[in-house]
Amino acid sequence: MSWTRDDMAARAAKELRDGYYVNLGIGIPTLVANHIPPGVEVTLQSENGMLGIGPFPFAGDEDADLINAGKQTISELPQTAYFDSAASFAMIRGGHIDLTVLGAMEVAQNGDIANWMIPGKMIKGMGGAMDLVAGVKKIIVVMEHNAKDGSPKFIPACTLPLTGKNVVDMIITDLAVFQRSHTSAFKLIEVAPGVSVDDIKAKTTAHFEVAV
Repeated sequence: MSWTRDDMAARAAKELRDGYYVNLGIGIPTLVANHIPPGVEVTLQSENGMLGIGPFPFAGDEDADLINAGKQTISELPQTAYFDSAASFAMIRGGHIDLTVLGAMEVAQNGDIANWMIPGKMIKGMGGAMDLVAGVKKIIVVMEHNAKDGSPKFIPACTLPLTGKNVVDMIITDLAVFQRSHTSAFKLIEVAPGVSVDDIKAKTTAHFEVAV
């Protein structure tokens, strides 16, 4: 058993707090918009110029002019505001975003993250990830526990070009949840239904402590 992409997004949404300004990265993190807990009011920010993102629209209700940073169609809210990239990144670099949920190719046991490129593969650009990990107060990574070839993604040290050093606060995978402060090791705090601690250890090369 393992968590689905929606399960992972829902678990990340549990970290949202009332009044937070939140940036959602491309991929699984965008699903967090559909899982905001009842009674929690947050403002979602997309670095392509939108503050106040609603849930994904139903089929037939899409507006091709309303997209997030991952080019997915999204919905707006009565309080939605639009702005240019300069204002967007001023919010991020100025420390005005409370939390960001990002995907990753690799996370190291010391909190380093690599999520913007694989050498030799074509990319459109580095995007806003480096600004996010440098300017946002809390960093949550949501990713598959292992790559398509089965290799671990939570590892002793990143092998891909780094996005940021010692920045990740929490990792949510399809198998488990790990949490740390920036002065301590990651702790395993939750496992998916039917998954054992030994299963996690067998699929992880990074050092972590067990707190479940």
